[in-house]
Amino acid sequence: MAASSRAQVLRLYRALLRESQRFDGYNYRTYAIRRIRDAFRENKNVKDSEKIEELVNKAKTNLEVIRRQVSGQFTPDCPVRMRVDLE
Repeated sequence: MAASSRAQVLRLYRALLRESQRFDGYNYRTYAIRRIRDAFRENKNVKDSEKIEELVNKAKTNLEVIRRQVSGQFTPDCPVRMRVDLE
């Protein structure tokens, strides 16, 4: 992995941990931090640049989800309406 890619991954890791610290609920906070650490540890030996890019994009998406949840833009208490076709 190139130095810039390594630095980018480390910045992303720190950003994910930092945003996860902002969860109000203890259980949400500890779960998010544990999942982030586990995912990064699990993938720390990945050498394939395409796989690294895929993982970085997935982490960026997850960071945006965490930011929305922490800022209150995502409210899990809102009823979700979806149509299910059983036929």
